[in-house]
Amino acid sequence: MLSQRLTRVALVTGAAQGIGKAIALRLASDGLKIALNDIQSKGDQLESIAEEIKKSFGSEVYAFPGDVSEERDVEYMVEAVSKGLGSLDVMVANAGISGPLTPILATTKEQWDDILRVNSKGVFLCYKYAAKQMVAQGRSGGRIIGASSVTGKQGMAHTSAYTASKFAVRGLTQVAALEFGQYGITVNAYAPGAIESPMSQAANLSASQVGKAVSNSLPSFSTLGKTGDVAGLVSYLASQESGYITGQTISINGGMYFD
Repeated sequence: MLSQRLTRVALVTGAAQGIGKAIALRLASDGLKIALNDIQSKGDQLESIAEEIKKSFGSEVYAFPGDVSEERDVEYMVEAVSKGLGSLDVMVANAGISGPLTPILATTKEQWDDILRVNSKGVFLCYKYAAKQMVAQGRSGGRIIGASSVTGKQGMAHTSAYTASKFAVRGLTQVAALEFGQYGITVNAYAPGAIESPMSQAANLSASQVGKAVSNSLPSFSTLGKTGDVAGLVSYLASQESGYITGQTISINGGMYFD
């Protein structure tokens, strides 16, 4: 059981915009203390969101810029959050990059390495150091949540590195759930489909072959998802009520396909 007496603390990576921002705002509205993370260049955005959270919810909130693909950054961030806010109870390993939409024959080693470095290695480091801190705290009820994707369940042409990175998150989530369950920690992931966000806009998804395939696969009643749709699921996975759910990668895709 999660403690009813202590205000829980959530760390959200990739929180400067899009899905990460929506998750941070939702968890703050749920009454959690919030730690925000993104890369150094987005420090001003983090501070702006921190102020928004303070004004809207009165939550205790800190910003911790850093690179989730660098082990020293993740280790320091987790330690600083737990000391500054009192604990770490929820880790949302949301940070990720999409990279260019290119066929395998045109994908470079550098493009592959960049995407896997952030999307897979970054999630691994967040899972590892969050779990170490939760175990050290000596109480059950920790929640670790990672970002997979619709492409972590169904491959799409021109997304080889991104697809591989999101399948990796799905597998890592299952292994982590098996290993961390003995400590009362659940580990799950979310798998968004087509979500309106700065990442999808930057990738020019709507004009690409991939984007057109996504649009054509949505049921006639469905539209592009909102970042709040993902945040709502994460809110539940971070809650006490989700304690019997672990090792799952849950789709939020508007009926794009069925598991």
